[in-house]
Parts: sequence; C-alpha cells; structure tokens
Amino acid sequence: MTGPPLTPVPASGPAALSPGALPLPEDEVRATLKGDAWRRLRRDPMAIVGAVLVVGFVGVALAAPLIAPYSPTETPGLGQVTPTTIPGPSSEHWLGLDNLGRDEFSRIVWGARQSLVVGVVSLLLGATVGIVLGLLAGAVGGWVDVVVMRVTDVMLAVPGLLFAIGVAALLGASLLSVMIAIAVINVPIFARLLRGSMLSVRESDYVVATRSLGISPGRVVFGHVLPNSLSPVLVQGTLTLATAIVDAAALAFLGLSGTDPAVPEWGRMLAETQRFLASAPHLAIFPGLAIVAAALGFTLLGESLREALDPKYRR
Repeated sequence: MTGPPLTPVPASGPAALSPGALPLPEDEVRATLKGDAWRRLRRDPMAIVGAVLVVGFVGVALAAPLIAPYSPTETPGLGQVTPTTIPGPSSEHWLGLDNLGRDEFSRIVWGARQSLVVGVVSLLLGATVGIVLGLLAGAVGGWVDVVVMRVTDVMLAVPGLLFAIGVAALLGASLLSVMIAIAVINVPIFARLLRGSMLSVRESDYVVATRSLGISPGRVVFGHVLPNSLSPVLVQGTLTLATAIVDAAALAFLGLSGTDPAVPEWGRMLAETQRFLASAPHLAIFPGLAIVAAALGFTLLGESLREALDPKYRR
C-alpha cells in the first residue's frame, strides 16, 4: 500500500515542514515568493498606475535635455510678458510662460530631474544609516538596542517636516542641506522598521533550528535573519521617495534649498508665483500637479508592493 505523495516545501524559512514533505532549496523558495509577488503586482490596477507614473517621472527626469524645448534659464517669451499679463498655455509654449518669460514646461521638466536627485540621494543616505542602526539593534540587542531605540524615539517625537526645517536652517540654505535634512528624518523610520522585522524573524522556527546546528551568530544574522527582514525596508524605501519629493518641495517653498533662482525646483516655483495667483494661476497649477503625480506614483507602487510581499494580504 503506497503512502501519500511527497510535496516539495521549503527546507528553511517561514513556511513550516509538514509530514511527508520534501524540502526545497532556499534559493528556489525565494524565487517562488518573488514570482508570486510579481504575479500579484501585474494584476493590481493600482500597482500598474503607480508604475506608469513612476516610470514617466523618472523618464522625464533622465531625458530632460531631450524633452525640454528650452533651457530652464532661457527667456524666449520675455517680450510677451508685461507687469499685468503673463501668457498662459499656447501652441508655442504648452504650459505658458512665467513672470520672467521663461518656458514653464521646460522648467517643470528640468525640475523633475532636481526632485529625483534630491529624493534618491536623501533616500540612500537615510536608508544606509537607518539600516546600520537597525542591524545593530536587532542583531546585538542589549544596551545597544536600548540606546538606538531611545535615540530614534527622540527623533520621532519631533514632527518630520519641522525637524527637516530645523536641520536645513542649521546647515544653511543649499541643495545639500535639503538632502541631509530629509535623510535625517528618515533614519529612525528605517532603523525601527528593520529592527522590528529582525526581532520577528529571529524567533522563527527555522532560525532557531539554524542556531541549534551550531552555526555562528554572524552567519545566522547575515545569511538568514537579515535577508528575510529586508522586504518591509524595500517597501518603505519606495514610500520614502514619495515623502522626500513632497518634503523637498516644502523646503524649497520656504527658501531653504538654495539661493539661485535660476535652478528650477517645483517648490520654489510655487513660492515665486504667490503674487500671480489671480492673474496667472497656471504658474501654481502645473508645478503642483507635477508634485502630486510624482508622489502619488511612488505611494501607489509602495502600497502595492506592501500588499504583494506581506503574507497577511494574500487571498
């Protein structure tokens, strides 16, 4: 009499072994999980919309010299601007002109590159420091964990934008100051997220079994705990790009991103148009829509990634 067929399952990982099961190599398990997440993303309309917005934003930023018909400092419509009249959208200037006769479409396109640079650099800085702190807290524990968590608690006690304004004002008005300020407010977020994820994975059955085999703590942490704890961090990185774009626009709006008015920044473009809202509302509408579209794209993609990678959302 033959027994039930053997079903391949992971040899190690969150999934538990069942009686009469054949273990799969860990690489195949990860490939299966990634494939499942990819299938879920392809079927999610919000993920598709977010991906389209993100690809469009990144594509415009990278191809700005090819897309923009004019330089951001060029004034092709200077003769058309008067103290009381600022031309709006036309066939020659798709999004109109600004108060100095510069092409608004060109400045928004070049501003996308500026926003992408600020978002990516601040994300890399904040995520790197946060991951290092979270790794120390989650792997070492003890007094190191206590110190790291108390520092992050103090940083999180201050509203993020207010904290960023203080850091940028302390460092002086410049693009580098904005990047550092946005990175600083994201450090505790990544640190706490990775630490919590590592503590959860560290108590999993497969990690306990790995320790019982006498494998060194370093190999357990870097070979099993850390790789299986990074999914929430990757999702948070996508969401952080959205907040970084909004925060960079807010700091530029307050005049903390630099002193060169010729550099096209969406936040500064909004600040410069306050006195023209009644006569030329397009100067505020188009940069505002650009900020919303870029932030919305990363937010939708990040939330869809969270649902695709989190087993609790699987149906």
